[in-house]
Parts: sequence; structure tokens; C-alpha cells
Amino acid sequence: MRRAFILLISVVTLAVGASCGSPNTSSAAKNQSTTVHTVAPGGTVRVVTTTTQITDLATNVGGHKATIYAVLKPNVDPHDYEPTPADLDAIAKADVVIQNGVGLEKWFQDTLKSANPKGLVVDVSKGVSLRKALDGSGEDDPHIWHNPQNAKMMVKNIGAAFATADPANKSTYDKTVSDYSAQLDQLDSEIKGQLGTLTNKKIVTNHDALGYYVEHYGLIYVGSIIPSFDTQTELSQKDINDLVAKIKSEGVKAVFSESSLPPKTSEAISKEAGVKVVEGEDALYADSMGTPGGDGDTYLKMERHNTKAFVDNLR
Repeated sequence: MRRAFILLISVVTLAVGASCGSPNTSSAAKNQSTTVHTVAPGGTVRVVTTTTQITDLATNVGGHKATIYAVLKPNVDPHDYEPTPADLDAIAKADVVIQNGVGLEKWFQDTLKSANPKGLVVDVSKGVSLRKALDGSGEDDPHIWHNPQNAKMMVKNIGAAFATADPANKSTYDKTVSDYSAQLDQLDSEIKGQLGTLTNKKIVTNHDALGYYVEHYGLIYVGSIIPSFDTQTELSQKDINDLVAKIKSEGVKAVFSESSLPPKTSEAISKEAGVKVVEGEDALYADSMGTPGGDGDTYLKMERHNTKAFVDNLR
């Protein structure tokens, strides 16, 4: 169904592309454009981002020198999304298109082919040391941002892309990357200090999205409500029974729901296991950041919120 939808809206994009010049078809097919589409003097870098985390990181790097179009909005699941004609139009005209990669936005590959971008297409996972899924599937975990050191690599890749598209302002991007990287180091130190006070570090979450956080900070992953990266995966009764049994046998103190996923199943499992469910305003920000004005409306606030939720409920 998505493929048919993209084919339909690609007609709109082709019309846009015809008015803007001949697109670089080879770069779109490879999903890594080598075209240097530099910004006009005095202009801003036109940027398209996929995930909310990338949008925030790109905003911190680009500042007033970047105009950012975010495909995914807060509390929208990045694993499953239907692109709009406006999305394809923005991608076609962008100087820089930034995606998370590692299979997170599987729908985005067809979108890129349809939009045929003229600018630089960047995968911010380049240089990140990938880990495997906690569920034993053997897949690479795409939720790379939950380790602040990985976020530093993402920021570095974003800064390099902006400097390529806007070489006149390279020194500005170098400074914003350096300044924000220092904030990420501070965040990392804070989280280590807070989680280090816990004696019970066993967690159960909505789905397998916090592996990098768990691994980096020494938490113990007992299981997830959805035993997969894919939030559309359906649970069997055996999955539910097995998880309830593990929660009881491992002495898990709480089940953590996520802001972008319905809490109904988490509530049912926590009730059956006789433990607390962390939901509502205290729910974790995993796949998406939160809405403006909330605890999770920036990357730094999101990770601090998650850490507070763990500390408050695992003491």
C-alpha cells in the first residue's frame, strides 16, 4: 500500500523537479549523493531531517544558518510512516537530506527514489559502533542516539554535511559541533552518576529501543512488551505469559511504557505481574522526542527525563 502511495505522490515531485532542473538520478539510487549543491551567498542551508532526534541535533549545529524541514513530528513512530507530497517536495529541493540509517526508516528508501534529491544525502550512523538487538534476532540496532557518545558522532556527521553544502560557514559549524559535543559529554557524565546509585537496574520497556542506553550505562534488560524493533509486531499469548513470568522471577520493579506507543498492553502485563507501570507524563521517550514545551522536546531533555524515570522507579 505504501509503495502505491509513493508512486502516486512521486508524480507531484517529478513536476517539481522539472521546474528546478535535472535531478541527479544516480545519487538517489545509491542513497548517498555525491553532488555538492552549495548554498548561495547569504542564504541558509535547506535541510530535511527524518527523525525528531536528528531534527534537534541539526538545529543545534545549524542554528540560524539552516532552514530545517522535519519529516517526522513529535510522538510519531519512525518505523512506520506514510510520506506526503510536501515531504517529497522538500526532499527534492534540499541542500542536505539527513537520515538515521541502520534500517530505522525503511519507508524512506522508496521516498528518496521518488523525490530524487539534488543535494547531499547523509546517513548519520556512519562511524557509530553498531550493536545487535537484545532480542537475539541478529539485526543491527538502529536506535543509536540513546548513547550520548553516538549522538556526538551524529553531530559530527551533520556538521561535516553542512560545511560541504555551505563551505563559507565551515568555521561556524565546527564551533557549534564542538560546543554541543561538550554538552553531550556533560549529559553522559550526569547520567552515569545518577544511574550508578541504583542497586536494582532491571528494566522492561515497550519495545527493544533502549539497547545502546542499557549497554552504555550498565542497566539489565529483562525484556520488552513487543519483542522486536518493529513496533507493528503482534504479541502472542505465549510472549505475554513468558514476559510476565520473567518479570516475577527477576524481581523487576516496574514496566516502562513509551510516549509514542499506546500503554494498554504495558498496563495489562504490569497488572498481571503485580508491578508498577510507568506511563503518562513519566513514560519514556524512545523512538520519538516529545511535543514542544514538554520534558522531551530536546535531545538533552529527553535523555534526562528517561534517566529520572529510571532512577525514581528503580530505587
